Amino acid sequence: MWLYLATLLGLYFLRRWYRERQIVENLTEKYVFITGCDSGFGNLLARQLDAQGLRVLAACLTQKGAEQLEKATSEQLRTTILDITSTESVEAATEWVKGCVGSKGLWGLVNNAGIGVPMAPNEWLAKDDFAKVINVNLLGLIDVTLHMLPLVKKARGRVVNVTSALGRLACMGGGYCPSKFGAEAFSDSIRRDLRPFGVQVSIIEPGGFSTPILKKVEEDFQNLWSRVPSDTKESYGQQYLKNNSTIVEGLLQSGSSNLCLVTDCMEHALKSRYPRTRYSPGWDAKMFYIPLSYMPASVADYVLTRSYPLPAHAE
Repeated sequence: MWLYLATLLGLYFLRRWYRERQIVENLTEKYVFITGCDSGFGNLLARQLDAQGLRVLAACLTQKGAEQLEKATSEQLRTTILDITSTESVEAATEWVKGCVGSKGLWGLVNNAGIGVPMAPNEWLAKDDFAKVINVNLLGLIDVTLHMLPLVKKARGRVVNVTSALGRLACMGGGYCPSKFGAEAFSDSIRRDLRPFGVQVSIIEPGGFSTPILKKVEEDFQNLWSRVPSDTKESYGQQYLKNNSTIVEGLLQSGSSNLCLVTDCMEHALKSRYPRTRYSPGWDAKMFYIPLSYMPASVADYVLTRSYPLPAHAE
């Protein structure tokens, strides 16, 4: 009995290993549009795909970011300026992409642009703090996708959405986790919508990586504390602030600096004939966040509340 099950399991993984190594043909003729290429995952992916001969269309938030990327890549890579919170900017970028791809359509759309702050206990925040993050990570992603879909459908291509392991398990306050939960839901729904058109949608759920997003958390946390009402400060206490800073420093030190773990997943989703629905790069995503997300809420609550500092007046 056990031998039979082991054989079936082995055959399943062998088949999966074989299928995932089947590469799409004529990749050097295909166009890929990537958002958030100033730094981090988007910047590395743009350089990675450009080095392999794909026709990369890189969207940066700033002119400086675009110029630096152009200097580090071949003449084939093209850049444009894009603010995904502005529909006018998204429309302009869509027209630019149309002019670049012509009749070929857009093979790959990588929604990578995102922000992480403000990120703090929810009581410290206002509605606008949530809106700031959600406008980028969720509404911006949706706006770009809806505008680019006709081009992707024309090429029967791929949509790759970067969410987070924290889109499966909310570990902290602020708009980051809600925006990533929403991005997961949107990705699932649009994957089912587009399946009849031959378009495949993949989700990238990274764990902790040393990116500009994580590096801004500690600095922003200090700024948020300065505006918290005095009675709220008293209930949390100065020690809470100090302990949280220690935790953030630990996350920065423990977060993987090997961003290729993420960009390799993005690349596979774009190049493989049989891409996965979900990729979870990072040991913490695979071994902690995602497994814990399947646990009963009481278990997840116990683990997470023991991992973070307690307010001064907590019972």
